[in-house]
Amino acid sequence: MSPNIQIKTRARAGILDTIKVGVLGGQSLFVNDYTAVGGPGEIGLVAAPLGDIERLVLDGHNGYIIQRSSYIASDPTVDLDIKWQGFTKGIFGQGLFMIKTSGRGNLFINTFGAIDRHHLSAGESLIVDNFHLVGFSDTCSYKVRRIGGLKEFVLSGEGLVVEITGPGEVLIQTKNLAEFADWLWHVFEPKIRAMMRSR
Repeated sequence: MSPNIQIKTRARAGILDTIKVGVLGGQSLFVNDYTAVGGPGEIGLVAAPLGDIERLVLDGHNGYIIQRSSYIASDPTVDLDIKWQGFTKGIFGQGLFMIKTSGRGNLFINTFGAIDRHHLSAGESLIVDNFHLVGFSDTCSYKVRRIGGLKEFVLSGEGLVVEITGPGEVLIQTKNLAEFADWLWHVFEPKIRAMMRSR
């Protein structure tokens, strides 16, 4: 960051909001405010997953509903709230809560892999694997449904998908963290077992 950036740590606005976003949304109970003093400044943002960082601009009218692990940072004028999805709509593989964003300003999110943006017109639908769904405009409606029958579920490993209907934007990540972890275990398991046997 630039030398003229000052950092202040504070609790999120309001006790209830702090608890909701912190405990349920998987975010820190405290946030850092970065302010440029005496002129323009610059900071760099990073995230744990290997993938893209995207800037979304909220216009004060429409917001986004995003996977809770995707949030990185936002302007102070962007509000974060928890959207309860119920047991039939816990679609992100990150718990039953997502972050609903509203207000005006910049919102920075990260994805695992590249980000793929789809713009849906009114009534247009898109079916997305739930582990690849990062977020969507709050103008969209959606429903969770099973793909295929019992045989497809058991044999192919495919289960629930999300059908999103516009108008609005859908954000998809090209990689699946659970599948990547399984692949890493497949690669390293023989070596780990060989090391254990040699001891």
